[in-house]
Amino acid sequence: MASGTETYDAIVIGGGHNGLVNGAYLARGGLKTLILERRHLVGGAAITEELHPGFNFTTFSYALSLLRPDIVQELDLVRHGLMVLNMPTTLAPTDDGDYLYLGTDHHANYHAIARHSRADAEAYDDYKTMLNKVCQAVKPLFDQVPPNLFSDEPEEIARLAAVGSHLRGIEPKTLHMLTRFLTGSSAEILDDYFDSDIVKGLLSSSSIIGSKVGPRSQGSGLVLLFHKMGEIDGAFGDWGFHKGGNGGFTQVLARAAQAFGAEIKLDAGVSQVITRNGEAVGVALENGDELYAKRVVSALDPRRTFLQLVEPRELPTDLVDAIKKYKFQGVSAKVNFALDGLPDFPPLTGQTDIFRGFLNIAPSIDYIERAFDEAKYGDFSKKPYIDACIQSALDPDMSPPGKHVLSCFVQYCPYELKNSDWDSEKDNLGDTVQKTLSTYFPDFNNLVLHREVVTPLDIERTVGLSEGNIFAGEFLAPQMYFFRPAPGWNQYRTPIQGYYQCGSGTHPGGCVIGGPGRLAAQQILGDRDKG
Repeated sequence: MASGTETYDAIVIGGGHNGLVNGAYLARGGLKTLILERRHLVGGAAITEELHPGFNFTTFSYALSLLRPDIVQELDLVRHGLMVLNMPTTLAPTDDGDYLYLGTDHHANYHAIARHSRADAEAYDDYKTMLNKVCQAVKPLFDQVPPNLFSDEPEEIARLAAVGSHLRGIEPKTLHMLTRFLTGSSAEILDDYFDSDIVKGLLSSSSIIGSKVGPRSQGSGLVLLFHKMGEIDGAFGDWGFHKGGNGGFTQVLARAAQAFGAEIKLDAGVSQVITRNGEAVGVALENGDELYAKRVVSALDPRRTFLQLVEPRELPTDLVDAIKKYKFQGVSAKVNFALDGLPDFPPLTGQTDIFRGFLNIAPSIDYIERAFDEAKYGDFSKKPYIDACIQSALDPDMSPPGKHVLSCFVQYCPYELKNSDWDSEKDNLGDTVQKTLSTYFPDFNNLVLHREVVTPLDIERTVGLSEGNIFAGEFLAPQMYFFRPAPGWNQYRTPIQGYYQCGSGTHPGGCVIGGPGRLAAQQILGDRDKG
């Protein structure tokens, strides 16, 4: 284990998935690397825990899609146990007792949508083709270090010119759609293609994940596009479930990092970065120990990286001001259930294959907007949007035989409640989610053996994400790409020499994506090579 006198080439603060990715790349690049994790297990918000005997819960993050394919290959993750199970179906109930059920069969999907609208069934392929073209156009920018708009360095000017050249090479119709996604609402785009409430409700639900926007809000188009950037085997927008949950995935990352030579130290919370003459030289742990390194990398969110781990007076005033104004506004919660069996869905009684993917409670855009309305005024949604998955239907090892675990992602649950607080409302939220599910699955209450409610405040307290924002900062245009997390500091460096950032508050952003960890490592190793 690390001692107080040992010196490292790099210390990474935070053993979440980006910290593990970053540490693995640094060790792979030849740096003696130490990854420090405050908790008793690695993974950050991507963990699996046995919170009820025999039942394994993905407490926070619960699915995989946005993980960058290069990371899988470059860190040889398959050799270390990567096993992503496809989530091939989506069941979306309607408010009138009907449903939309989509899977992998194109012909079956056409007829499933045609039950609600033949015009929508015809338009579905056009919509997916358009979305695929936009994702292809964005992908090169997604997986590269963005230019620094405020630098006069020739390298940065050339990088900016390359972005302009790339955009000019996109066909005009696709570029126009990209602009609409970046600046408009998902509802406006979906209205161009579809008429059916359930189709638009299902598709628009990706536009509000983790964000204080409704589908009719400007900015929801950007959130929708971001969530379609994920790939499973090259197919944009597909999602999967890692064997053993996302905790199984972060254990794979930990093994990869250790195989490259990185050391991981648990129960090692960092209280501050040690600096001398404007340069990071190590870290002080919460237990009083000091560890020294030539480079320190924060995988924490921007507020903690700039305003807590270092003295703000060591930073430029404009950066401190930008970070103080950086918006978090967490609106997401998790409610996880241990179940005595599979619930019954009356329109498809007895069918169990319908539970091998997502359950999406978003019957219409109006339904989601009404849920958002309550959050705008400081209350949690009484009829919430729920993105659920019975994970044990995919991975039986998640629960005892014949039993099941249900993971529910819930919105809207604003971090700041106007007339109450989350310690008081926690059980009320659990009851609300249970009541909503029993509307569509009448026997649900009788199946519940155990319930785990995770509020935005719990997310902040447990894994350190400020205001419980699951992306370490909202996906708003002023907080993305050139500006994530602050103008002039979007390239993983900080004003303190040898101090870097690699968390989800940097480009390309949140979800279990790994891109920030990988791109930050490129910068760190590049700086080392420049001397």
